[in-house]
Amino acid sequence: MTSGTLARRIVPPVPLGGRNALRVIERNLLVYKRTWMVVFSGFFEPVFYLFSIGVGIGQLVGDVAAGSGAPVSYAEFVAPGLLAASAMNGAVFESTMNIFFKLKYARIYDAMLATPLAAGDVAIGEIGWSQLRGAIYAAGFLVVMLIGGLMPSMWGLLALPAALLIGFGFAGVGMAVTTFMRSWQDFDMITLVTLPLFLFSATFYPLSVYPGWLQVVAQLSPLYHGVDLIRGLTLGVLDWSLLGHAAFLLGMGFTGLAIASRRVEKLLLS
Repeated sequence: MTSGTLARRIVPPVPLGGRNALRVIERNLLVYKRTWMVVFSGFFEPVFYLFSIGVGIGQLVGDVAAGSGAPVSYAEFVAPGLLAASAMNGAVFESTMNIFFKLKYARIYDAMLATPLAAGDVAIGEIGWSQLRGAIYAAGFLVVMLIGGLMPSMWGLLALPAALLIGFGFAGVGMAVTTFMRSWQDFDMITLVTLPLFLFSATFYPLSVYPGWLQVVAQLSPLYHGVDLIRGLTLGVLDWSLLGHAAFLLGMGFTGLAIASRRVEKLLLS
């Protein structure tokens, strides 16, 4: 029996403990401090979309009716959707490919679980780090919105914590899904899911332009809940539905966290 195996048996796993999750986040910070540009690289894509579509095509589209019916510029309408997509992308990229590499190739989690860290610590720490990456993307994009005058309401400052909810939801599900993947080819499915979410979650045009049946389908999109939440805040259109969106994202994140924790335990401690 190896020392690593003995350590795992001596230290019982705590599926959702999370008492040492900050150690996982600290480890990731130390790793990325030399390659910080990798973390920020995903921030630029939604910014490019904002200036090419929001500003460029916006000159042709003109004003768009917001949720309250008041017209806003197309750039003001698109920017919150791209902010939500930015938070999603940051969380998904970190919680899928990077975690797969650590799990299947680098064997990082085998080493972690040979210490007092439990499976729940690993899951919470990695989801927290993925959420932090999404928050970095969102914070940078929020600054661009402020500089560009694309935030009509000061309620838009709450878009950052809303982006954290989006990051939590997608990071939880992303890590849970990753634990079921067997090869890099499986990641084609991630793009197959995230691309339609990006295009058909009312990111670029109001939900009302869809046929009735497609509106129902779009409202099932996790990103739609994030887009509508952030758009309501940045445009100052506040109603009770925003709490429903927040609850959906929280439920999504906690479900993913529970599944990811159990799967890490099963894969590495069974």
